Amino acid sequence: MMDWTDRHCRYFHRTLSKNVLLYTEMVTSPALIKGNATYLLEFDKSEHPIALQLGGSDPNELAKAAVIGSKYGYDEINLNVGCPSDRVQSGTFGAVLMKTPEVVAKCCKEMIDAVDIEVTVKCRVGVDQQDPNETLPKFLEYISNAGVTRVIIHARKAILSGLSPKQNRNVPPLNYEIVYRMKELFPNLHISLNGGIQSLQEAKVHLDNGIDGIMIGRAAYQKPGEILIDVDNYIFNDKIQTSEKDVVKKMVPYIESQYKNGNKVSKITRHMLGLFSGQPGAKGWRKILSENAHSAGPEVVLRALSEVN
Repeated sequence: MMDWTDRHCRYFHRTLSKNVLLYTEMVTSPALIKGNATYLLEFDKSEHPIALQLGGSDPNELAKAAVIGSKYGYDEINLNVGCPSDRVQSGTFGAVLMKTPEVVAKCCKEMIDAVDIEVTVKCRVGVDQQDPNETLPKFLEYISNAGVTRVIIHARKAILSGLSPKQNRNVPPLNYEIVYRMKELFPNLHISLNGGIQSLQEAKVHLDNGIDGIMIGRAAYQKPGEILIDVDNYIFNDKIQTSEKDVVKKMVPYIESQYKNGNKVSKITRHMLGLFSGQPGAKGWRKILSENAHSAGPEVVLRALSEVN
């Protein structure tokens, strides 16, 4: 998620789960190729498995960006064909590309030919006035023929005219049924479901019903203790026992290291505010970090932790 899942967020999320696949913020191929913004690709080796999410519509440019990502050590390149923001539309990438599946297929083919790691696609069920029952199968057929074997489908349309990006996350109704139909139509595609999933219990139901994977965005960010701290045990059957307090203590050395390198503590702790969501002391935890982390040193984290019962 843009402006959210930066390297500090991902390091934090990895301390909560060793198994989930983490995604970068969407990085545009022009930023890498023309803007030399390779600093956006930096990550800690502990973040593996990790996918680089790219945005773009120029096949040659995307292929070059994929090569750069591969050299940085990413495990997967993911093409975003689902983001509905205005700045994404003006660059002719993101969800608007669902109107031109042949362009998406060409982009995927160029990237697949350029790198040895897997190239995947994240999309919506459709955009604007499209009938997903007609257009989504065609879209999946195009990218499948190009060599894509894994796709993440956000189970909402993107309404590019009339709704804001925030509204596009909530207003268009969820349509899980069509994602299930796509799995029936394309049994060889690994299809993950995205959109509106608020708990591991919900995720497990979809997995048990035949969906191959689940992507959780905002719920995992806003209540990471509830979603990510139990995922290894509940979903991956990996008997790992940890607690929110243990996670905070694991984060302290990282925060100290980043602080010594000139980073504000708040750059990291802003991703940790929801860790104790719903627990006694959560308000005090958030309050101390929100009011002090921008100017304090790493010790503020343990001070905030003392608020938690």
